[in-house]
Amino acid sequence: MSEYVKIGNLKVAQVLANFINKEALPESQVEEGAFWEGFEKLIIDLAPRNKELLAKREEIQEKLHAWHKENQEFKFEQYKSFLEEIGYLEQEVEDYKVTTNHVDDEVALQPGPQLVVPVDNARYALNAANARWGSLYDALYGTDVISEEGGAERSGGYNPIRGQKVIQFARKFLDKAASLSNASHEEVVKYAVVDGRLAVTLEDGRTTGLVDPSKLVGYQGSTEAPSAILLKNNRLHFEIQIDPQSPIGKSDKAGVKDVLMEAALTTIMDCEDSVAAVDAEDKTHVYRNWLGLMRGDLTATFKKGEKTITRSLNPDRFYTSPTGEEMALNGRSIMFTRNVGHLMTTNAILGPSGEEIPEGMMDTVITSLIGKHTLLGNGKYQNSAKGSIYIVKPKMHGSDEVAFANELFDRVEDLLGLERNTLKIGVMDEERRTSINLKNAISKVKERIVFINTGFLDRTGDEMHTSMEAGAMIRKNDMKSTAWLQGYENSNVNVGLSVGFQGHAQIGKGMWAIPDLMAEMIKQKVVHPKSGANTAWVPSPTAATLHALHYHEVDVIAVQNKLLKEEAADYRNDILQIPVVENPAWTPEEIQQELDNNAQGILGYVVRWVEQGVGCSKVPDINNIGLMEDRATLRISSQHMANWLHHGIVTEEQVLETLKRMAKVVDEQNAGDANYRPMSANYDDSVAFQAACDLVFKGYEQPSGYTEPILHRRRAEFKAKIKVGS
Repeated sequence: MSEYVKIGNLKVAQVLANFINKEALPESQVEEGAFWEGFEKLIIDLAPRNKELLAKREEIQEKLHAWHKENQEFKFEQYKSFLEEIGYLEQEVEDYKVTTNHVDDEVALQPGPQLVVPVDNARYALNAANARWGSLYDALYGTDVISEEGGAERSGGYNPIRGQKVIQFARKFLDKAASLSNASHEEVVKYAVVDGRLAVTLEDGRTTGLVDPSKLVGYQGSTEAPSAILLKNNRLHFEIQIDPQSPIGKSDKAGVKDVLMEAALTTIMDCEDSVAAVDAEDKTHVYRNWLGLMRGDLTATFKKGEKTITRSLNPDRFYTSPTGEEMALNGRSIMFTRNVGHLMTTNAILGPSGEEIPEGMMDTVITSLIGKHTLLGNGKYQNSAKGSIYIVKPKMHGSDEVAFANELFDRVEDLLGLERNTLKIGVMDEERRTSINLKNAISKVKERIVFINTGFLDRTGDEMHTSMEAGAMIRKNDMKSTAWLQGYENSNVNVGLSVGFQGHAQIGKGMWAIPDLMAEMIKQKVVHPKSGANTAWVPSPTAATLHALHYHEVDVIAVQNKLLKEEAADYRNDILQIPVVENPAWTPEEIQQELDNNAQGILGYVVRWVEQGVGCSKVPDINNIGLMEDRATLRISSQHMANWLHHGIVTEEQVLETLKRMAKVVDEQNAGDANYRPMSANYDDSVAFQAACDLVFKGYEQPSGYTEPILHRRRAEFKAKIKVGS
């Protein structure tokens, strides 16, 4: 249990109070006494409203349960009328346009990849921030995008056959993104800059240049022998790196050693689904890393083989423009922070009556205070050139909850002495009541909105929980081809464009969760820019570099312009289609396969969350394919199992047997981890196993099907158990 210090009428965990008073407040131009007084007033005024909104969620859910029980014969129009009656389906607001100002180009104007990373892991956070630029050669060489056929194996030392395939791939990319007049980059023996244009000498002695000369943005080194050529296509940069003395460059006829891609334009530093932070010590660690990122002095030291490496944020990149002026490009992603949602409370601060305060409110106050440092220039780098602090707010249900977030942001700006709408908001479109009322939700934050994003896992989890009483849900993988999901994905882009997101904000799409299958990602993830979304999530810096290829292939702004000319479709009827099976006719084998898959996924993630405090990692699935998992994985799988259990597709005995059998599988998959505690050694004594059981057997009663209450309670139980044991 944390030691507390009394500040006004608040009780603040000593570790958190020390951090705020000694690290976060100094140089913030916010006086300590005024900060705590204002924080207390904010809690007194807004915490009751937070509680009311959560009660409204439960009230609506009870009405939904009751309606489905009473209406066994489902009639869509009656259902839709009922949703209108209870305020679930809101009357749509009049047309409007968002007016967000002071948005960085990386958010407002440049389409490109986005990373999401747990901010409690400094090494991962730094890697993600530095993934603004990535080596195309490394990304290709180290992944399955380049096949191993014909002697191009990845194993062992450098394989020149594989290296040649990488170079050929890169040259084809250059031919598309920076086309030469009547020539291919494969024919080039020399790059130079002459009279502000790219001058290219070919093998046969001819010289040529770019089809579109404006794609040359800058260079490094001399004009006659540049060390780098900076080019731009579809608003995204890339750099041909030239060094005839380097190991790669010396075997290349043009001396090219690499193609450097502008990749993760933005990164979400996550305090939420990918983080296991359950007490004041955990939260302080999260906030301290965020402060290090905002001040630019965060470092991470680790061993790689025999070497000790210290990682820090990359500096900016400097070039000479074609007209001879010095120019710079940001060396780092623009960083957002994702706060937690409205649901959870925290014992890191206790309110005037001794009650836990809403964790999301604490996050907004403290991450904004920390963000202010970058606006004041208190450190090495400025995160935002336009003077904004970017906060993603997840798991909001309907426009009233978004309006409440806006009120909270207003109050925090006043508390910290920030101009109105300095705090920008990203709204995760991952709850059904937000999806169906997205236009209304955005209207509540139209002066500060910079981001909306779809997410298959959380959105499907909410879909199933919302309609839990409607019937047995279809199999999990079949969800991907449903009418509701297609409608949801299309509506997200449609609404974002219709309210004026172009030039103001990001329309985002969800995660590619399989970091080892990059060839498949290259094939599939191009659908995101083709849909008109100007960003999408990737699981690693390497994936960001490769996904950047899609934004060179697809001119997202042109796609958006085409969509804007078309008559906007209304997808709300599609979104309200419930993915239930009329007459379940699965074989026992199919049912067991679904159970095995869900149970293994839950256990594989929970055991790391609860017993190792790891909120995001590559977890092997039932086929030993590594998936990047966070809490959303649990929500979809546990709600699916809870639904089948509730509707008698499976029995409690069958589920428990499956969980026990899959625990043994997960134990084997983690056999090489010295810190791992096998669950099957003693199921009753395994806190992780009991947490997994809770998620399924108590899934029906969890608020909105969220996993946080169970995970937090079980993680705290495990930490206490270890403390007693030590």
